[in-house]
Amino acid sequence: MLMGKYNNSIDAKNRMIVPSKCRDDLGYKCVLTKGDDQCLYIYPMCEWDKVREKLSALPTSDKLIRAYVRKIYANAVECEVDKQGRLTLPTELREYAGIEKDIVTVGMIDRMEIWSAANWKDNENAATEETDDAKLEELLRQYGI
Repeated sequence: MLMGKYNNSIDAKNRMIVPSKCRDDLGYKCVLTKGDDQCLYIYPMCEWDKVREKLSALPTSDKLIRAYVRKIYANAVECEVDKQGRLTLPTELREYAGIEKDIVTVGMIDRMEIWSAANWKDNENAATEETDDAKLEELLRQYGI
């Protein structure tokens, strides 16, 4: 299971170090793509296969669905984690996520998220300000949590 929050940075060759606690779950081949909220998603291959199946089952007649699938697939790249545990972040994806140097990597059960440190801080602050505890509790209760 991918979990935890890790602070790191990218090197001069645009490589990040995959947190050592996550390497076994991520594997040496993975898929990197644009995520929501201006972050990047890294999927282990086994999880990417599940995402692919779910996306392929969506109705292509819906314009919003087509746009979402296009966002995910057009920007997806298969990556390899090298022997030192590094992963190269393509320029276009780094620019989308606003990554210049410092990053925050977050384990999200079945995937990892990569954030620029600044965007992560902004996202955390916004989530804290916008959270209505009563609404969140009700929503979680609806999902059986």
